[in-house]
Amino acid sequence: MHSLARSITSASWSAMILFARKTVGLSPSAAAIASVLLLCTFSTYVVAQENEGDNSTIVYPAEYFAEYAPITAQDMLDRIPGQESNAPRGGGNRGIPGGFGGNPSSGGRGLGSGNSGGNEVLINGKRTAGKNNQTSGQLDRISADQVKEFQIIRGTSGDLDVRGSGQVINVILFEELSSNSISYELSVERAQNSEISPGGSLSLSGQSGKLNYLFNASSTPRYNNSINKENSRLGDYSLNDRVIEEITRDQTNNELSMNLGYEISNNSSARFNALYAVNDDPTDVDRFTTDLRVLPNVLTTEREDIPGDRDNWEVGGDYEFTRANGDRFKLLGIANQNNRAATRERFLLLSDGSEQKNLFLDTDSVTEERIIRGSYTMDVFAGQDIEFGVERAQTTLDSSLALGLLEDGGISSAAVGGLTPQTVSNANSKVEEIRYEPFFIHNWIINPKMSLETTLVYETSEIEQSGDVSNKRDFDFVKPKIDFRYDLTPTLQLRGGIEKIVNQLSFADFVAANDEEDNDATTQAGNASLRQQWQWRYTFNTEYRLPNDVGVLTAELYYADHEDVIDRLDVSTSDDNLQSANGNIGDGVEYGLNLNASIRMGMIKLPNLLVTTGLNLQDSEVTDPFLGIDRRFQLYQRGRFTLTFRHDIPQWRANWGMQYFDRVDGGMFRYDIDDIEFVVGEPRVNLFAEYVDTRGLTYRLDLGALTDGSQCRRRERFLGRISANILEELESRCSITGREISFKVNGSF
Repeated sequence: MHSLARSITSASWSAMILFARKTVGLSPSAAAIASVLLLCTFSTYVVAQENEGDNSTIVYPAEYFAEYAPITAQDMLDRIPGQESNAPRGGGNRGIPGGFGGNPSSGGRGLGSGNSGGNEVLINGKRTAGKNNQTSGQLDRISADQVKEFQIIRGTSGDLDVRGSGQVINVILFEELSSNSISYELSVERAQNSEISPGGSLSLSGQSGKLNYLFNASSTPRYNNSINKENSRLGDYSLNDRVIEEITRDQTNNELSMNLGYEISNNSSARFNALYAVNDDPTDVDRFTTDLRVLPNVLTTEREDIPGDRDNWEVGGDYEFTRANGDRFKLLGIANQNNRAATRERFLLLSDGSEQKNLFLDTDSVTEERIIRGSYTMDVFAGQDIEFGVERAQTTLDSSLALGLLEDGGISSAAVGGLTPQTVSNANSKVEEIRYEPFFIHNWIINPKMSLETTLVYETSEIEQSGDVSNKRDFDFVKPKIDFRYDLTPTLQLRGGIEKIVNQLSFADFVAANDEEDNDATTQAGNASLRQQWQWRYTFNTEYRLPNDVGVLTAELYYADHEDVIDRLDVSTSDDNLQSANGNIGDGVEYGLNLNASIRMGMIKLPNLLVTTGLNLQDSEVTDPFLGIDRRFQLYQRGRFTLTFRHDIPQWRANWGMQYFDRVDGGMFRYDIDDIEFVVGEPRVNLFAEYVDTRGLTYRLDLGALTDGSQCRRRERFLGRISANILEELESRCSITGREISFKVNGSF
């Protein structure tokens, strides 16, 4: 039986990997690695021994991590199969290459009645009353000696502070601490242009009686230097120009945060958190354009000075009261504000060595959010409980844009840097949304193996826009959700779900904005008539935890019917002034497969080598409003392959590892009214090494972007609309950030 199963699964996995390589564009090396690793791990799954126990919650006590000498709670979590973070530690531009765009997003305003998927992190069963200041962000600030155990909760329960998540990671801290804990981190980073950026953080955590606290101050460098090279040909394929552009963004994230919890009595508690951050990101651009249409070639030099001011704050709190019969009441409130301002000025270098300003673009936006949510949870029958409540969220965006250009004979104005003011439609606007969400959640533990969670949410909102454009609209949605879980064995779980998801609108699409991707287009138009994109989403998941903590295998299939897909739409007022904006273009579909394996390599006598691999394949379809053809969603990634490993060497008090990221190329297009873009990217490889000395100090070296890692875009510009098919220009542009190095020291006392 095992032999037959192995043959069938090996054949099907080989066919799938061949499909990935030949059909969706996964590189041959990535496809080979994926096939070997996934076949090996899946074969392990087939011949695994029988499971024991009857609890789907997995517990990792503090003693499990002792040999790794962890410093923080995050260090501990990284050693759990299936939970380790793929992102490198520290700042800079390291991480998974995102290209020039991504898949449709669901927004992020308000809290909602639950979560649509993914893992949630709780501390002592509670979630932080915040959005920017999230619970998961605290793990790097909690000392390892404060952690009693990690609970990987795979079931659903009314006792949890979150609902509908794929898994819940509950970090249990010791109830009493003998002393405070201070943790610190010092870092230095080097970019490709040899710029050195220092950083660091300091955290104080502990408990005093019924009060527990966590204070943190951090300064994280986000310095980025990239080189862009662009070659252009005219519509007849003759040479046009060559552009070399160096962009330097000198950003540092300075942040202060605090998290407090107080046990008022045995049945009531309160939590409070606050955050303030300053993330100014001044940017310098040097651009060299060579005109290849004339001989000798003519070189034009421009520079841009873009001071960027960014800051945000957030405060949040919640109160919880549990009655003697177990019923629970909870009240939560959050307020936050995000401020962004940037002034883009472009200067042309003249032949006499002087400069001439030819562009002034000033943008300013203030986003505010106020959320209050109340809920009551109660048992109704044996194994069943319900939660009901309501959430109110007020979100506002106050946005302004001023544009000045150099015009012969134009009237200059100091308000636009001494240039001629330009009229921009919808440049100054205020958008406000008032949203109410009554919700009802029924949780039913059918038997020790099966659970069912049913959610019903009614969303009603009013969006009003004032300023250059006045508009007011009301929206109503009923959002049901079903989440069914079946523990076939204590370590093999099957899960299915059906959900109606209403994506939140991006207020930035309502107003005119700076076009950061196109130097020939200074602004993008806004659209005050947007409607929410929504979908029916169907998912099926499996998770198998291999015996003896060998590892975890997961697989997910999903399909979604999208309504009112948001993409570029023609909003031109005349043929002489073509304009597009994000708008609703019709219905679409989306489907995909996610496969993940996290395995300890004991089969090759390396049980402390944890290898994690993931393969995502997906596709979508919508009708393009400009050409009438069926195509994928805008800049839709066809998939991604990741391979990471961490090798702990306890006898040396060291560990090292690698991260490999490869996007499936060949499907990322962006269709606009007068141009078509195609995006591809090269794989990225990062390495790291850590050493913990006998004093508990951790030394970490990160090497980022060891491969080329370039992100490239081909843009076809057309004369008039793309439907006329009159090619005007063909641009080919690649961007590379170069090697990145960081060194960090952290410890606690």
